[in-house]
Amino acid sequence: MDHLETLLIFCTVFEMKNFTRAAEMLGMSTASVSRSITALEKKLGVRLFQRSTRSISTTEAAERFFVGCGRILAELGTLETEARHGMTEPTGVLRHVAHTTGTMNLLVPLIADFKEHFPSVHLDVTLTERPVDLIEDGFDLGILLPSMLTTDRAVTRLLTSVSVAVVSSPAYLTSHGHPRTPQDLAGLNFVAASPTMQAPSLRLRRNNEEVSINLNVEIAANNSAFRKEMVVRGFGLGVLPELLIAEEIKNGRLVRVLDDYHVVDSGIELRLAYSDRRFMPAKVRAFVDYAISYYGAE
Repeated sequence: MDHLETLLIFCTVFEMKNFTRAAEMLGMSTASVSRSITALEKKLGVRLFQRSTRSISTTEAAERFFVGCGRILAELGTLETEARHGMTEPTGVLRHVAHTTGTMNLLVPLIADFKEHFPSVHLDVTLTERPVDLIEDGFDLGILLPSMLTTDRAVTRLLTSVSVAVVSSPAYLTSHGHPRTPQDLAGLNFVAASPTMQAPSLRLRRNNEEVSINLNVEIAANNSAFRKEMVVRGFGLGVLPELLIAEEIKNGRLVRVLDDYHVVDSGIELRLAYSDRRFMPAKVRAFVDYAISYYGAE
């Protein structure tokens, strides 16, 4: 029998002033209650109850001990209630890690809408493009590229996929020539993703024709926004997310290259990741369900 249970038995006996009635209230045998009180008295080295054949009475030590026990059990009850509340009601701080470029260009409306619907959840959002271990890094959940997860312990769900396009600045094409075929790309420079994120190659398909090209990478970076700016400044071609270059395509700062070809396996997946389906806090469940519903509606 653990010590907290013993304290509960003591408090019940103290209030009932009767071992039998206390045992009935606790769903125990009278002998078990008596043994528990005897063990507690032995542990404390004091007598808590004066026993007779017909009744018991409390000692001064028991009266002092009861005050402290009542405070401890009340605080424990409050802690248990708060813990259960956190599992059923979306409250507290939601520690959320997200892909920087994807968040700034795509996820802000989702996160803002979630906060409006769940004002009791406080958001602590970390933006990064480095590898992440949700458990080791202390995050409740993440919206990340698959390559960013360093462990298979996380549960993931596809949230959305972003298409990409091969683009260049007009100035770069003017000075280096406009590629007419995929093979022409081999002689051009690329601003590409870091090798740790993606191999320096490109697969293109048109109808039933598929071609794989090794890229000449002059600049590599793990951030799509940075790569876009370097392509705009004429340092080479880039394979960039459509959502990131829409404005530059519209105003002519970037142009599509080999637009009649499709980039194979080009979808950039943003996946919702969380550590465990069991004992999921309500704040995490709320965000998971809301994000899935949000993109389902979209």
